[in-house]
Amino acid sequence: MTAPQFDLSFPHLWQAEILSARPLILPARHFVYPRDVEEVERGALEILIHPSGSNLQPILATCALGFRDPAVPTGLWSSPNAEDLCAVAGGYAYLIDTRAPEHFTMLPYRPVQQVLSAVAQGLLLFVGHRNILAWGTHGQVWESAPLSDEGIAISHIEGNTLHGQGWKMLTDKETPFTLDLRSGETR
Repeated sequence: MTAPQFDLSFPHLWQAEILSARPLILPARHFVYPRDVEEVERGALEILIHPSGSNLQPILATCALGFRDPAVPTGLWSSPNAEDLCAVAGGYAYLIDTRAPEHFTMLPYRPVQQVLSAVAQGLLLFVGHRNILAWGTHGQVWESAPLSDEGIAISHIEGNTLHGQGWKMLTDKETPFTLDLRSGETR
């Protein structure tokens, strides 16, 4: 695994740090994501979260590791909803409500290949092997149709258009695509 990434581009109402190990004394508020997982401790991402508000105690979030491959992301991202924290552990992505950490979403991509903050569009983008999922203030906004048979490369975002390439098995070529960030439709 490579060094964790941090992208706090969206305004957020929490502070967080990735711990090198689980504390010997656990805080009163400790949550494991996902809830039903075996051997979560092996390589888990341990995050100490300080939610905004003077009456809220710190949270220890233990996020199960997906893959040890350095090609998949690990780190913390702020999200379009200022109270949500996005944690990615070896390509497994979790969106955690820092005010009510029992509420979380684990994204279906296993693994997420890349996380992009599209702040101007109010979207956090999760790139999988074949599709892209957009997350907004109130959750999932859209999921693209398949853009590749195995692997997406994002080149840039221009206005509300995302430009990238996807590998097509029938032609054995990288094929360019453009995606409308408002709808998730290809152009």
